[in-house]
Amino acid sequence: MDNQTRCYPANFQGMAYALLASLRPVFGLYTSFYPVLVYFIFGTSRHISIGTFAVISIMIGSVTERLAPDIDFVGNNGTDIDARDAYRVEIACSLTVLTGIFQILLGMVKFGFVVTYLSEPLIRGYTTGSACHVCVSQLKYLFGVKPARFTGPLSLIYTLVDICRLLPETKVPELVVSLVALSVLIAVKEINECYKQKLPMPIPIEIIAIIVATIIIHFGGLTSKYNIDVVGEIPSGLKAPRAPDATLFSDVIGDAFAIAIVGYAINISLGKTFALKHGYQVDSNQELVALGLSNTVGSFFQCYSVTSSLSRSLVQESTGGKTQVAGVISSVIVLVTVLKIGSLFSDLPKAVLSTIVFVNLKGMFKQFLDVSLLWKTNKVDLLVWLVTFTSTILLNLDLGLAVSVGFSMLTVIFRTQLPRYSILGHVSGTDLYLDTDTYKEAKEIPGIKIFRSSTTIYYTNAEMYLEALQEKSGIEIGKLLTAKKKQERKLKRKQAKEKNKAKKEAKKQKKAVSQLSNDSPSEMNKRKVSAGLKEQSQGNVVALGLTETSTNGLSKGQVNLAYQHDTTMSDSDSDTGSHSDNSINKVSQGGYKEKERAGRSGTHSIILDVTTTSFVDTVAVKTLKNIFRDFGEIDLDIYLAGCQACVVEQLEAAGFFSESIPKSRLFVTVHDAVLHILKKLGDTDFVLDVSCSTEM
Repeated sequence: MDNQTRCYPANFQGMAYALLASLRPVFGLYTSFYPVLVYFIFGTSRHISIGTFAVISIMIGSVTERLAPDIDFVGNNGTDIDARDAYRVEIACSLTVLTGIFQILLGMVKFGFVVTYLSEPLIRGYTTGSACHVCVSQLKYLFGVKPARFTGPLSLIYTLVDICRLLPETKVPELVVSLVALSVLIAVKEINECYKQKLPMPIPIEIIAIIVATIIIHFGGLTSKYNIDVVGEIPSGLKAPRAPDATLFSDVIGDAFAIAIVGYAINISLGKTFALKHGYQVDSNQELVALGLSNTVGSFFQCYSVTSSLSRSLVQESTGGKTQVAGVISSVIVLVTVLKIGSLFSDLPKAVLSTIVFVNLKGMFKQFLDVSLLWKTNKVDLLVWLVTFTSTILLNLDLGLAVSVGFSMLTVIFRTQLPRYSILGHVSGTDLYLDTDTYKEAKEIPGIKIFRSSTTIYYTNAEMYLEALQEKSGIEIGKLLTAKKKQERKLKRKQAKEKNKAKKEAKKQKKAVSQLSNDSPSEMNKRKVSAGLKEQSQGNVVALGLTETSTNGLSKGQVNLAYQHDTTMSDSDSDTGSHSDNSINKVSQGGYKEKERAGRSGTHSIILDVTTTSFVDTVAVKTLKNIFRDFGEIDLDIYLAGCQACVVEQLEAAGFFSESIPKSRLFVTVHDAVLHILKKLGDTDFVLDVSCSTEM
């Protein structure tokens, strides 16, 4: 009895949702029959209820009304409703079979993971926006007006404005029927919610409302008196299968893919929710194939796209349904309705079906509460929700979905582009290394900088990684390298001057030697006599410490005239000169190293913690190579810690390791790298302290 009772609302919801798809209600009954049987065979979820769904129905309705507008069927006798509805059925069937083919193909290539790109905030924002589309599309039945058909961006706004413009033409009888039905449905739904623990089963208010409304309209003759819009004739029996029109595929291919993804996302999210609650597994790829087969087979029997319905699935699960047998029972009841009692509901007001749709959207409208929750928990997810909702409202369901997915992917990219960089410190007595800005107990190890990024290193953030490393470590590699190059250029210039000076002295000595060898014997004797006299006078001057004075008595400075270069230069002299150059180099380099050490605050080692890196691309490899090279030029050791096995393999494939970057610079943990550096420096106190605490 429970199964039968909960299946009746599903049947009449199918009739109501057919109006959303701009189809006759009987096609909602067909859609609640054939696909359910297919899913019973191939589906893996035990609790979800397959059938019509508001969001999918409105997406299909946007396509059918776009390709088959009323204006295309206007003749001398007005709009040809039968021809229009027949063509819309063909469009819906072609759209459905293409949707099913997409889902089957995606399932066969194991593409079930595609739903992971549709985050929960995106899905909830999208379904909330879709619920607004559903509401606006049903307002015309509640007020009994006929607004113009709008397509494309802002069509929802234009439709709402047009309905407001037509409000003076509201049909009061239809508005009364709508308000009465809406009040009763809301009141009884609230009773079901408040007393669900005490009631043996929910009150089937949809069935009661439909039956009562049909009886009142039929026996009161209200259709002819007040011109109330009713469902009309519901043909008895099932129609023979017919192949969808393949010529329409090119017009609906984009919409078919969007419906395939959205339908699957709704189906798998609901299926996994129930599977987690009841402790069984749902195969995402098999679900994709099962949903695709349901749509493909159903399209041959004039059904439109299906997915799981939240409200019907919750009713089925809450009333004890544990298998898809409930779906089979539902299909049997639909079959009986189509074959025997469908014609009895020809006087069912469309306004009542619209109110059923409104009431069942309550769960979707509750999702507006996500805004306050996301504001407190995650503002990026809130932004995704708001952008998705806004784009769905303004750009319609197809473009809105594309914009939403694109924006959601951009948030992922921006998050990886703007990671958190930190310097890690050691927690005394442990082998833990934590952010020094966050944890007061974490203290930096003197001379060692441990640098970590919160996300993987790849081409979008590689440059920022290098900049953050310099900023956090306080080592401006560019300035230090520039200073080193300037110092090297200065040394080279100094060495060049010394060499030039030595060459000039050598030339002078050579010239003096050649002059002596060219003089005659008499001239040489004269030179010797004069040289002897000069030596004697110069010796006296040097001995007395006197200086030459000018005629006016001003001193010109002391000159040691006794100093004279040897006439020959031996190899040892040149060696001594080169040795002095090397001494200058060493002194200058020593001074530079002192400046360099002061510029980097005594840091001698940097450990790059790459634990969060899950992959590296060519740009990341090049950046790491440059870090090893540039910091190595200023005598600073770089180490890698926490590399995952896949990252090491990628580094090896990219030729990262070499003589200048040996694998000995790679460590499993930061702690291992720290111990290696300290042992290398001979700092045993820290090593023993940490080792003892680790053993304890």
